Amino acid sequence: MGISTVAVVGLGYIGLPTAAILAANGVPVTGVDVSSATVGAVNRGQVPFVEPDLAGYVSDAVSSGRLRAVSAPEPADAYIVAVPTPFMDDHKPDLSYIEAAARAIAPVLRGGELIVLESTSPPGTTRRMAEWVLDQRPDLSLDGSGDRPVVYFAHCPERVLPGRIMVEMVTNDRIVGGLTPEAAQRARELYQVFCQGEILLTDAVTAETAKLVENSFRDVNIAFANELSLVADKLGVDVWELIRLANHHPRVNILQPGPGVGGHCIAVDPWFIVDAAPEEARLIRTAREVNDAKPRWVLHKVLDAVAGIETPVVAAFGLAFKPNIDDLRESPAVEIVRDLAKTFPHATVLAVEPNVEELPAELAALPNVRLVDADEAVAAADAHLLLVDHTVFRSVVERLAGKNVVDTRGMTAGLHR
Repeated sequence: MGISTVAVVGLGYIGLPTAAILAANGVPVTGVDVSSATVGAVNRGQVPFVEPDLAGYVSDAVSSGRLRAVSAPEPADAYIVAVPTPFMDDHKPDLSYIEAAARAIAPVLRGGELIVLESTSPPGTTRRMAEWVLDQRPDLSLDGSGDRPVVYFAHCPERVLPGRIMVEMVTNDRIVGGLTPEAAQRARELYQVFCQGEILLTDAVTAETAKLVENSFRDVNIAFANELSLVADKLGVDVWELIRLANHHPRVNILQPGPGVGGHCIAVDPWFIVDAAPEEARLIRTAREVNDAKPRWVLHKVLDAVAGIETPVVAAFGLAFKPNIDDLRESPAVEIVRDLAKTFPHATVLAVEPNVEELPAELAALPNVRLVDADEAVAAADAHLLLVDHTVFRSVVERLAGKNVVDTRGMTAGLHR
C-alpha cells in the first residue's frame, strides 16, 4: 500500500484516539491541532479530556516515539481529517474547519497520498474537500489526468460511543467511501491496521449519508420517547411505568426519555439531512424539533417546582450530554442550567458534575451558578433537578426521598412506592 506514516488532523474526541490506536499498532503518527494546549498535552503523553483507556494508549505511544503532536501538517503518506463540523444558527452546516484543514494539508502534498475525512459531514463534503485541496494544488489530480500525480480522497465516518471509544474503534464495522474505487480500497487497507470489524466499501456520498441516517434513526426514536413523556405528563401518567409496561410487548422497545439530546452526533447530524433535502426530510425535522424543545419543557417544570419561593436554590445534577463522561458538547443539561439561571436571576443554581473541574464558559459567566459537590447540593437545595444519570448519582437519589425533585431520567422511578 505504501502508507508508512499517518497524520491525524484534529486531536479531539475522535482524532486523538485514532492517532493513538494507529500508533499502538506500530504506525508512526503525527497529530495536528490548532490548540497549543492540546499539542503540549499530547507531547507530554497526557489526554486533555476523559475517555477510558485512552490515557494509557497516548502515554505509551508518545514514550515509544510513535506519536508526536504539531501545530501544522507535515508530509505524510496518509492524512485523517477529524475536525469539528458544527451547524450555524440556521442549522446549516459549518464546513469552515474542514476547509481550513484541507488548505493546510495542500502545500505539503507530493502526490500519491491518501486523505480520509472522518468528520461527520453533509453529503458531498468529501468532494468539496478534494476541490479545496486541488484548488491550491492544480499540479495534482483525482485521476491522473494530464499526467498529474494522484491524490486519493475517501470518507470513513466514525461510529463510536463516548466512554467506549477505544473498544469500539477496534471492534465496530466501518464504512469506507471513496471518490474513486482505488481511494476506497486504499482507505480500507489503512483501517485494517487496527479495525477487526468488517470494512464495507461504497462511494463517498453514500458513506457520508449512512452516518447521518444512523444518527437520524436514533434521534427519531428518542423523539418518540420524549414526546411520550409530554403526553404522559398531560394525562397524569407515570411515563417510566408506561414505557416499562409497553415494552413487555414482544415487538416494542421504546427508549427512555430525557431532558433533550446532546453530543456532537445525534443533536447535529439530522440537520445535515434536513439541509440537503428540506422538503423530503419531514419526519427527521420534526424529531429534531421535538428533542430541541424538551429542555424548555424541563425548564418550566423546574420553575413550577420552585413557584412561591422568592430566592430558590436549585441543584442540577449532571452537565454532560450522557452518563459517566465529561463531554458537554450540545448538552441539554448545560442549556437548561443556563436558561434557568438567566430566567430566574434571583435563584442560585448549584451544578453538580463530578467529571469536570470547572464550569463551561457559558455557565461560569453567570453569577448565580456554582459548581459544587453532591453533598452540598443535596443539603442546600429547595429543588433537585436530575439531568444526567451518572453512576455516582445513585447514592444521591437514595437521599432524595421526600424532597422536591424534577427527574428527567427516571432515576427516582419507584423510589416512593
